[in-house]
Amino acid sequence: MRNFSFFDRKPSASLIRLTAILLLHSLIVPWSHADSFSLPEFGDPSGNLLTASGERRLGQAFMRHVRATQPVVSDPLMNAYIQSIGNRLSASSTSLDRTFHFFLIDSPEVNAFAGPAGYIGVNTGLITTTESESELASVLGHEIAHVTQNHLFRTFDAMQRMSLPAAALAITALVIGAATKQTDAGVAIATGVQAGMAQSQINFTRSHEEEADRIGMETLVKAGFDPQAMPAFFDRMGKATRLYSSGELPEFLRTHPVTSDRIADAHGRAGAYPYRQTPDSLEYHLVRSALKSAQFSKTKDAVTYFRESLNNHRYRNEESQRYGYVLALIADRQFVQAQKQLDSLLRARPEQIAYIDAQALLLEKSGRGKEAQRIIQDGLELYPGNHALSLRNAALLLDIGSPQPALTLLEAQLQGRPDDEQLYRLLARAAGDAGRTTLGHQYMAEYYYLSGELESAVRQLHIALKDDTIDYYLSARIAARLKSFQDELNELESRDR
Repeated sequence: MRNFSFFDRKPSASLIRLTAILLLHSLIVPWSHADSFSLPEFGDPSGNLLTASGERRLGQAFMRHVRATQPVVSDPLMNAYIQSIGNRLSASSTSLDRTFHFFLIDSPEVNAFAGPAGYIGVNTGLITTTESESELASVLGHEIAHVTQNHLFRTFDAMQRMSLPAAALAITALVIGAATKQTDAGVAIATGVQAGMAQSQINFTRSHEEEADRIGMETLVKAGFDPQAMPAFFDRMGKATRLYSSGELPEFLRTHPVTSDRIADAHGRAGAYPYRQTPDSLEYHLVRSALKSAQFSKTKDAVTYFRESLNNHRYRNEESQRYGYVLALIADRQFVQAQKQLDSLLRARPEQIAYIDAQALLLEKSGRGKEAQRIIQDGLELYPGNHALSLRNAALLLDIGSPQPALTLLEAQLQGRPDDEQLYRLLARAAGDAGRTTLGHQYMAEYYYLSGELESAVRQLHIALKDDTIDYYLSARIAARLKSFQDELNELESRDR
């Protein structure tokens, strides 16, 4: 599947190997370092759990390991969609004081999972498998309930004996089986052992699943979605279960077993609510079409699929199917035909951000970068500060040789997004192109850190400190950040000795 990002990045083999070994160690050996990375006491699993600040730090560390080992989607339009539907649900949940972070993983497998601090991952395969937006919302509502009810911490209360890096690594292994898809034999052996251990520890208890279903249903209804979507999705997953042997079940069905009792309970809960016909949003269909377009290994196959589906009226939503056709044509460099299809979409909805972005993409790929940048600039006049358009605009500004405006634009996007690793990568490029190399190394260090590549982050700050033109205060700030990175790296590497 295509990487949905302005940049391609894969974790190094050594990083994956180190992560796998550390995951295994963290599950076997209790960690009890009393240092700056220690977790606060969790307390009794039935009582007070992690403090808000402690959980937030744990969640951030968890995401760094996720990014290092999983193909996290960085496409800003797709991320904006999954965050928006997640926000709609979390606003109707039982815990309004929590902040939730929803992200996508580029995987055809049907799965979703909840990590610490409200980090909820969704495989792209889940979106393409659902048959309505309410079905997708029902799964997200279920995962939100796991977070609000502290199921993860209650299941894995042994984390109180671990340091922050160790706990984050262990949670990554337990929740998503980090790095188990790598082909390296050594990694496969190590992660195979930890996966077997993890399976017995992370599977939520039957009561947790029942509670998540019940609260998830309440959240689904309060957010205005169709309550019948949950049992409908469970019905299809239950039928899928029968097609697999127990050892071959997809991750979602292993961690969220769909039994006849569970399906019956979902039908019973849904029946308690009045019938509600809930139309899907256009954005849901657009994201599904974009994902479908990206599933094809050959661009011509994607073009054929969308052309035939439109000609034969095989689609759920014609407009989104045409959008998928546009993306397939652009990928296949059939720019004239793509423009014809896109013109019909823009005539109907000139304000649709996805179509504005597609127009800019078409112009960019056809070698008309300055025109593409003007299209995005016009879009930003309609949607000032829009994150997806701002990132696209910055990338185009860099491509046409205007790094300083790009740097100014990107720095404005930092507010409220301290953990956006792709934003830091663009910032590093903009700073470097603008001649501010030390700043570029600082931003690149943050990008590597957020991506789980601590060694590279440390290296970037060492380079930054070699600049003898920086003043004392900036040097001290860089040195302090370097020490923080180095301490965390030392603690992780100590487990491999």
